[in-house]
Formats: sequence, C-alpha cells, structure tokens
Amino acid sequence: MKKQTRSILLCLFMMAGIVIASCQKEATKAEPAPSEIPRQVQDLIKSRGFSTENVRNYNGGYLIEGDIFLDKETLAAETSTPNLRIAEVEQYRTNNLVRNLPRVIKIKVVNLGNAFIQGTDLAISRYNALGLSLTFQRVTSGTANVTIQGFYEGPSGGFITLGYAGFPTSSGNPYNSISMNTHPQAYGSNPNVNYVGSVIQHELGHCIGFRHTDYMNRAYSCGSSGAGNEGAGSIGAVHIPGTPTGPDAGSWMLACSNGGNRTFNTNDKVALNYLY
Repeated sequence: MKKQTRSILLCLFMMAGIVIASCQKEATKAEPAPSEIPRQVQDLIKSRGFSTENVRNYNGGYLIEGDIFLDKETLAAETSTPNLRIAEVEQYRTNNLVRNLPRVIKIKVVNLGNAFIQGTDLAISRYNALGLSLTFQRVTSGTANVTIQGFYEGPSGGFITLGYAGFPTSSGNPYNSISMNTHPQAYGSNPNVNYVGSVIQHELGHCIGFRHTDYMNRAYSCGSSGAGNEGAGSIGAVHIPGTPTGPDAGSWMLACSNGGNRTFNTNDKVALNYLY
C-alpha cells in the first residue's frame, strides 16, 4: 500500500514500489529501472494479470502495483484456475486462498516499535470481530505464519510505499511476511496506531488472497492514470459474488491509503464472509 505525498523535495523518486537508492556513489549499483527488466519477465508478469508499469527488481523477486511482492517461483508457477473478470472495480481474490479451515494464523512482529505492535493488535481485532473461520493471533515466541518486519525507504514521485506483502501459496498457506516502512515520512515520528493498523489490515488482506479493489484502474484511489486494464492473468482476479460492480468507496483493499484510519466497509465484510 502507498500514499500520496506533497513534499517540496521534488527530487524524491517513487514508481509505485521500492527502489534501492545508490546516493550517487560510484561503488553502489542502483536497482535496474523498469525498462531494464527483461522483456520476457515483463511479459510473464503481464500474463499473470499484473501491471508492468514501474515494476522493480527486489529481494530476488519483483515488487509490483505498489505493495505486492512476487517471488520468481510464484511468477513461474502455472495454474488451471480460470480468471473471472466482470466489471471495472469490485472485490477480487487470487486463485490461491488459505485452506484447512477453520484455522488460526499466528503473527509475530519483529524489531518494530510499539505503534506497529499496537497496530497489529488492532488489525487482528478487526478481523476476529467478523467471526470468520480464519482468525489471527499475535505471538511473541515460537513459529509464526506471518512475520511483520521493517524496511526503510523514503518517498519519491509524490508517493511513498507504506508496506508490502504477497499472496497465499499453492499449498494453502498465507503469505509469510509483511514489510512495513519505518521511514519518518511514511507514518511520522510518532506513528498513529489507527493508521498503522489500517495498513497492516490491508497487507493481511493480500496475505490471505485479496487483490486491490481498484486494481483495474488505481486512479480511483491513487489519483493517477495507473496501469488501466491489466488483462487476464493466471494469478487470478476472481470476482467475489455479492460485491459491487462500480467504485467501492472506502474499501480496505483500495490500492492507495487515504492517509488515515480505514477499515472494512460493508462490501468488504461481504467478501470476507464469502471466502472465509
């Protein structure tokens, strides 16, 4: 998830994802620009149903659409599940979902401040209040299904990435990590718990199989032309019955944050109850 910024530092650079900055040092090599990613890789990303606009090499995989991480194994995997697209903006899920329900997903927060711990607890409480067959529990020791950790990246191009995650595995497990931006311009020097919790809530949505509500045209929440229609894809963009066929104001899975406290709207609850 990302948010718009209005910084006067016009040299800040952001392309709906994360960039590893070189600071102009000759000995440090920057990550390749989007145009430097091989055409066959871009074609593969597009075939999976994602935008190739501003895609970035990152941690042995690719960061796309601002807050979605695809490792190379996931990108290369084939699926026979059909892609179902019905309208421009509605609730969508990926082909892979969390299985073996009912199930408790254990979450651990690692090396992050109190606001991130409290934000995690807030996100967990919001999910658990829905009475789903999928529930969450924060743990401080032992094995966790999802680890929340930090990264540090400043804003650029009028946007800053607040956090990112991935999608469930083919074996039916949630994506195993959420990365949250610890840069002061992401959440400020004294992060608001409701704001942090809302972003964690969003990234958990990716971990259990939700795509952006406005993935077909992120201009709805991001205020830019975005990638438009991204085409059919094998990762999946399966419409969830009972959710709207028009713009869904306030959805917790909109691509860009509104800069404040955003939780489930009525249609979000319909989608979550349908799946879990």
